[in-house]
Amino acid sequence: MAKKSVASLQTGSKRLTKAIKMVKSPKSGAYTFVESVMSPEQVNDFLAKK
Repeated sequence: MAKKSVASLQTGSKRLTKAIKMVKSPKSGAYTFVESVMSPEQVNDFLAKK
């Protein structure tokens, strides 16, 4: 049986996290999703940024 990793990715010795954020478009008002893979320390900065 295979294990499924949802939010954290592990490559070699580096530990990475995939963060997904919903952003509202100023032109149309529709929401889009912005995805980024980064180290766990940078996640809070990414989510706080507009």
